[in-house]
Amino acid sequence: MSLDGLAYSWHPSQGGRWSLLLLHGTGGDEDELVPFARAAAPGASMLAVRGAVSEGGKLRHFARHPDGRFERSEVVRRADELATFVAAARSHYGFAPPVALGFSNGANIAAAIMLLHPALLAGAILLRAVPPLIGAAPAALDGRRAVVVSGETDSIAPPALGADLALCLTKQGAEAAHHVLPCGHDLTAADVTLARDWLGSFAEGAPAGPVSTHLNRP
Repeated sequence: MSLDGLAYSWHPSQGGRWSLLLLHGTGGDEDELVPFARAAAPGASMLAVRGAVSEGGKLRHFARHPDGRFERSEVVRRADELATFVAAARSHYGFAPPVALGFSNGANIAAAIMLLHPALLAGAILLRAVPPLIGAAPAALDGRRAVVVSGETDSIAPPALGADLALCLTKQGAEAAHHVLPCGHDLTAADVTLARDWLGSFAEGAPAGPVSTHLNRP
């Protein structure tokens, strides 16, 4: 298979345990999450993919309606394309099934890939995500692990929708946790700490955690 079609950057392992698939948010690019990933998973190999869709000059991983609604067929098509690309990259570079690390729109496409192509990913860290596929009937997730991280005051990806996504993943057989941080849509140092701790518990085989919990609330 060819790696043509999507812009990306590849960061070989520097002795780390993990392989990560980095998926940026709207307006970002393939470099956006690299510092976050290096802090959360030092030494990990990283495949960082640039979104192929432009919305007013801002890159995304799938298009949406002007009012923000998602079109199921568009999400499925882009998730399938990205899954094919990741499979080709794995064959080319020889890395293990990655943990997806996605932010906002990148977290949404990562969740769609997990629902539609569960064997492709080892797990997923979904930062500021909402359910990408309403009424989906995807394949069973068979214990795949995921964590959804919401911001308490986030109006773009409200915590209630993050909880809905975690519940959707759980109903499909995943071990999914939902955490709410005292912040908005932007990422914080607390996100890095949570991601690092979650990866550590993942490596040790500890339970994914509760379906929903607030962290560090006053």
